Amino acid sequence: MAQGRRYWLMKSEPRVFSIEDLARSPKQTTCWDGVRNYQARNFMRAMAAGDRVLFYHSNAEPPAVVGVAEVVRTTYPDATQFDKTSHHYDPGSVPSAPRWDMVDIQYRQTFKTSLSLDRLRQESKLKGMVLLQKGSRLSVQPVTEAEWAVVLKLAGAK
Repeated sequence: MAQGRRYWLMKSEPRVFSIEDLARSPKQTTCWDGVRNYQARNFMRAMAAGDRVLFYHSNAEPPAVVGVAEVVRTTYPDATQFDKTSHHYDPGSVPSAPRWDMVDIQYRQTFKTSLSLDRLRQESKLKGMVLLQKGSRLSVQPVTEAEWAVVLKLAGAK
């Protein structure tokens, strides 16, 4: 395992952008834009190339971890904050002092079996996972190395 690698979970509504969309993207890579929560943004600022990401389908039936991606480009200004036609537009953000960032992620794998939120809650080794904490709504959140290993084992993934 690469020294210093960290692990994350990123949420996306599958009707907006799914793991299948990521797999079909050019070079299986996309920017992760539109994050408008300071804590989630700060987590993205802590990401490094090579960090691994659990891809989570939120607002789905059932919500579930569905696969893995990798951070391939660290934070840079999210252009949607300056685009008046974007629903992510932020009139308080200016190019000389951007508020919002994005990272690029690349597809790594789709799990053969998605891991539903209910299934994750059944695993005692995941009881401290940020995703499973009451009121946890962050679209980008840290995952410990131990939690990462448990999730991959449950998914039967490498």
